[in-house]
Amino acid sequence: MKILVNGEEIEFKDDISIFEILETLKIRDKVMACAVNMSVVKEESWKDFSPKDGDKVEFLQFVGGG
Repeated sequence: MKILVNGEEIEFKDDISIFEILETLKIRDKVMACAVNMSVVKEESWKDFSPKDGDKVEFLQFVGGG
């Protein structure tokens, strides 16, 4: 299935969880928040939540600045 991740279309196996996507992309330790189709997915649900084909997933990081 294809999922739009931070604006980039990526193909994944069916029924992949948010947590598995983060592991696959090697960004698990950097991500602080996740939204699927503009709805926030709480971190405690990342292992159980599986986006559907065509979903838009945004992984957000907090960046310091001034």
